[in-house]
Amino acid sequence: MKRRSHKIVVVAGVTSALLLSGCTATVSSPARSVAQTARPTGSSPGTATSPSPSQTSAAGTPAEALARLRPLTGPFVAPGSDPGVLPGPVIVADEDNNRLVIIDPSGRTLWEFPRPGDLRPRQTFVRPDDVFFTRDGRQIVATQEEDQVVSIIDIASHRIVHRYGTPGQAGSGAGQLSNPDDAMLLPDGRLMIPDIRNCRVLFVRPGAAAPSAQLGTTGTCQHQPPTYLGSPNGAFPMRDGRFLVTEINGDWVNAMSLNGSVAWSTHPPGVAYPSDANEISADRYLTVDYSTPGQIVIFNRAGQTAWRYSPTGVAQLSRPSLALPLPNGDVFATDDANHRIIVVDPRTNRVVWQYGHKGVPGSAPGYLANPDGMDLLPPNALWSVQAR
Repeated sequence: MKRRSHKIVVVAGVTSALLLSGCTATVSSPARSVAQTARPTGSSPGTATSPSPSQTSAAGTPAEALARLRPLTGPFVAPGSDPGVLPGPVIVADEDNNRLVIIDPSGRTLWEFPRPGDLRPRQTFVRPDDVFFTRDGRQIVATQEEDQVVSIIDIASHRIVHRYGTPGQAGSGAGQLSNPDDAMLLPDGRLMIPDIRNCRVLFVRPGAAAPSAQLGTTGTCQHQPPTYLGSPNGAFPMRDGRFLVTEINGDWVNAMSLNGSVAWSTHPPGVAYPSDANEISADRYLTVDYSTPGQIVIFNRAGQTAWRYSPTGVAQLSRPSLALPLPNGDVFATDDANHRIIVVDPRTNRVVWQYGHKGVPGSAPGYLANPDGMDLLPPNALWSVQAR
């Protein structure tokens, strides 16, 4: 999604206690940072009864299995938040707390990794930066950018089942990464890993010792796709089967096929540090500016602005790294350095849902510390764009 406090310019050379039982949170008056607005966005989740953990092994989709599990905490969204704006639970890469958490729209923690005993002897899980569900919802791909590894985690067993990279050691050789970002599992079973400082996108079979292919040239960091890429920090699926590849250097977004064919390239307008551009619908794309103050921008392939959210003063964003479209037209975003995740209504430019305390990091329920990545539970996950 980035990397961190400076702009990167490199020269050449389920079956654990979990999810949504659907209770509606009691929301107090909007006395804090979330503005409450009357919205015709559907109802909040209805009340349901949570089964005991022993009942959670019943057959069904991963989402259905998760939905039968008992929440681990009470509701902790910010006052004024509307749980109805989210279509279901979300997973968050809570980077500075070294954990992944799944929460429901009411802010209840449903699942967490790692728990005591989840990691094998001498295994670590440090600084998870991005997280995406696999298409079947059974596993999670977590990128640990600062630890130079990508991990595939099985939800039901709470185990890391595959890993690529050398923990704590950056490099460009076989089995090495240098600030990997936004890895995801492709439909053909390969990991796709944007490797920021090596200026390439790698394709790796889980369990393999080396990549099977790559886009870009290792160590040559400039905009000339597919031969060269200028610090790519995201490659997201599009409706037509292509991928939207974001380059930090020069503020570029490219629509590309995985064989390297480039359909078009553009500059997200008025963005200093583009991060994780992705498709909303035909010729409407969403990106964030990983800056302080930050912004969220919707644009088209001609580089024209359709919407911009760039609040100032106490409402300003600080290093947002990812924004995703919601089915109701709202925008779901991380506000990393403000230690929160938010939903913004583009019709009113108001924050209508928030988890985390703005400007206050923490690890207790209701708190986050540098939340850098997130995804929605299938069937609303990132990959659902190809079904729209």
